[in-house]
Amino acid sequence: MTFDAIIGQEHIKNHLIKSTDNGRIPHAQLFIGKPGAGTLSTAIAYANYILCKFSKNPDASALKCSKLQHPDMHFAFPVTTTDSVKKHPISDLFLENWRTFRAEKPYGNLFNWLQHIGVENKQGLIGVEEAESIVKKLQLKSYEGGFKVMLIWMAEKMNVQASNKLLKLIEEPPSKTIFILVTEDEEQLINTIKSRCQALHFPVLSEAAIAEHLQQMENVSKNEAINIAHQSEGSYNKALEILHHSNKDSIFEEWFIIWVRSAFRAKGNAAVIQDLIGWSENIAASGRETQKQFLQYCLHFFRQALLTNYGTPELVFLETTTANFP
Repeated sequence: MTFDAIIGQEHIKNHLIKSTDNGRIPHAQLFIGKPGAGTLSTAIAYANYILCKFSKNPDASALKCSKLQHPDMHFAFPVTTTDSVKKHPISDLFLENWRTFRAEKPYGNLFNWLQHIGVENKQGLIGVEEAESIVKKLQLKSYEGGFKVMLIWMAEKMNVQASNKLLKLIEEPPSKTIFILVTEDEEQLINTIKSRCQALHFPVLSEAAIAEHLQQMENVSKNEAINIAHQSEGSYNKALEILHHSNKDSIFEEWFIIWVRSAFRAKGNAAVIQDLIGWSENIAASGRETQKQFLQYCLHFFRQALLTNYGTPELVFLETTTANFP
């Protein structure tokens, strides 16, 4: 992926290009942004730009970068055991899945990734074995004699052991070695990791940028694109899910409404308790990552309801599909 393919974020892209051209490349950087804002895509484009800029054969490097196969570009991301990887999961064992995922969902989130490798009911982790693999890879010389880039996606999923294992390497990496850590929640990173990185905060995408890209790339009409962009909360991934009806908001809406209506009916009606028990058992069977997404949906729903009650319709973009449920 190149900078031209990144939606919006013009200020950040210009900053990264200019700093690279001037030879000012921090050895450890932290890209912080919400899902769908393009942090990972920008990190990959940035790594591509660095590797090609200082390559002896830029065209060959660009081709390898476009396929995520450049020998000096390394990835680490949350993984877990699967049907094909029974034990000791590390990112290197999932590289083919990773390349396919990136081609299909360049703005995909962690849940999409876990779905892609068939483990949406498990939690992905960056563990100490991954950290050991990173240390070993970065001890080797660059294949092409230039920079080496280690891109860690969802860095907040590093456990304490992995974080401590990488501390010294992030602080004092080998010559021409660059760390790019991408996170959605910097508060989950240990402070010693954050203090060693130069932070770059990504704003959510503007509705105009999302609407324009939907029209150009998805052949969506202007009015539909504007409507979808308004509901997307600055996430292009969510905009695509709304467009293709592939998000779980309709299921979450059904669960939410059953819960709220049953809770209101429960007072003085013991029979409703059985409905709530059945509801909770249904939620429990859905898998931990789905449950976490549902809780986020509930918080979002309540916030939108409060904004409606406070008379701020311009901030309300949640649209329910259930009749008679305002």
